[in-house]
Amino acid sequence: MRKKKPPAHENHERWLVSYADFITLLFAFFVVMYASSQADKGRAKAVSEAVEKALEDGKLPTIAAILGGTVDDKGKGNDAMKGPATKTKEPDKKPPEKKLDDLMPPLKVLTLDLKNEIDKGKLQISLEPRGLVISLKEAAFFDSGDDAIRTSSYPIIAKLAAVICKLNNPLRLEGHTDSVPINTARFHSNWELSAARSIAMLELLSTKFSVDRQRMAIVGYADTTPVDTNDTEEGRARNRRVDIVLVSPAGMRAEPEQTAPAQPPGATGPQSNGKGPNGPAPATKDTQKGNTGHA
Repeated sequence: MRKKKPPAHENHERWLVSYADFITLLFAFFVVMYASSQADKGRAKAVSEAVEKALEDGKLPTIAAILGGTVDDKGKGNDAMKGPATKTKEPDKKPPEKKLDDLMPPLKVLTLDLKNEIDKGKLQISLEPRGLVISLKEAAFFDSGDDAIRTSSYPIIAKLAAVICKLNNPLRLEGHTDSVPINTARFHSNWELSAARSIAMLELLSTKFSVDRQRMAIVGYADTTPVDTNDTEEGRARNRRVDIVLVSPAGMRAEPEQTAPAQPPGATGPQSNGKGPNGPAPATKDTQKGNTGHA
C-alpha cells in the first residue's frame, strides 16, 4: 500500500502580491492626476478670474474666450466636444473708433470764449459720450414761464453759432423744466413749455445765425431728466435749461436717419409763408410778452 504524501503547507502571504499590485496602480493613478492638475493650473486660474469678473460685470463672453470655442443659440460651447487642446481662431480686432476727438477743439474754443459767462453761471459746457453738451440756464436766456429768448443773450448765442457752423455734427435742442406744474393760457404743462423753448432756439439759430435746419432736432423733456434736486430753489434753477448737444458719432447711432424734406406739388423752391425764406422769426423778449407761471 502506497504511502500518502503529506499536504503542502498553505501559504498565508499570497495576499501581499495582490496588495502590492493595487498599491502600484493607485500610485500610478495619483501620479497622473497630479501631472494633469499641474498642467492646467494656469488655465484654471484664468477661468476662475474670468468667472469672477463676469459675475461682477454681468457679462459672460470673457469666459467663452478663455475656454475656447463658440457659443451656439442654446448657450452651449463647442470647444468641450473638440477636446481641451483645441484652439479657436481669434477674430480680427477692429481699430478703436474715434468718438470724441473731433469735439475737443470746439470744447476748448467755447470754454475760452465764454469763460466770463461760464463763471457767472449763465451756461455750462461738458463733454459726454453722446457729444458736446452746452447747457443754457433759464435765468440768462428766458423769463419764467416764457419761451421768448432774451435779446440780451444774443451775443452769447452768436459765439455758440460761430463754432457750430464750422462743424458738421447734428444738433439736438433739448428743453428742460423743473417739477413745478405750469398751467397758463399759453402753456398747459411743462411738456409744452420745454418743447416751445427748444423750437424758439431752433428758429433763432436758423434765421438769425444761419445754422442749417436739417442739422437740428428738438426735444422736450419737461422735468423728466433733472441734473439736480427739485427740492430746493437752487436745484430747480439748475434744472430749468435748454441743452444744445453737438452729437458725437456714437450718439448718432441712436438717431433716426434723416431725409430731405418733401415739397408740395408745383413747388419750385424753399417753402415760404410770406414771412421770410425760413419761416416766422423766433419769439424774443422784445417781440412777445411772456406769460406768468413757473418754469
